[in-house]
Amino acid sequence: LSRLESGGWVAKEEEVDLGPLAEDVWLDLSEGLKDQQLGFHIGGDGLVLADEQGLTQILRNLFENAARFTPNEGEVRVEIRAGESQAIVSVSDTGTGIPASALPRIFERFYRVDPARSRDKGGTGLGLAIVRHLVHAMGGEVWAESELGQGTAISFTLPLADGGV
Repeated sequence: LSRLESGGWVAKEEEVDLGPLAEDVWLDLSEGLKDQQLGFHIGGDGLVLADEQGLTQILRNLFENAARFTPNEGEVRVEIRAGESQAIVSVSDTGTGIPASALPRIFERFYRVDPARSRDKGGTGLGLAIVRHLVHAMGGEVWAESELGQGTAISFTLPLADGGV
């Protein structure tokens, strides 16, 4: 995070196919989720201009959060759709959700919605701060929507490659 904030990391601009990358990241992560039965679905696909390593980290952080706060037999979904010049990617879950009062702060470093719950489930409070910096470094925006008990959706944009979505 310090390298990102100081400008020590510069995003490469390469064409990345979102759907297969998301599938690969989930398969890698799901090896450690053997005890948890989570559904995983990808809707849509898209070719974006992004740093593949950075995009892998974004997806990994979002998937880890979704898995951490989604009960057994819940679901994680990735929706990819085309905007005018950007792909819009949404990672949503059927987890515990985030109170509306906490939403404006979740992308701050070290912020935890519920510190006691975070200690039980792990996490440093840096994952979403890293996501925000990586997305911004690749020319996108990131935001969150959530309702307590109904899950959370973290969405972000990335520039479309010439091939688009």
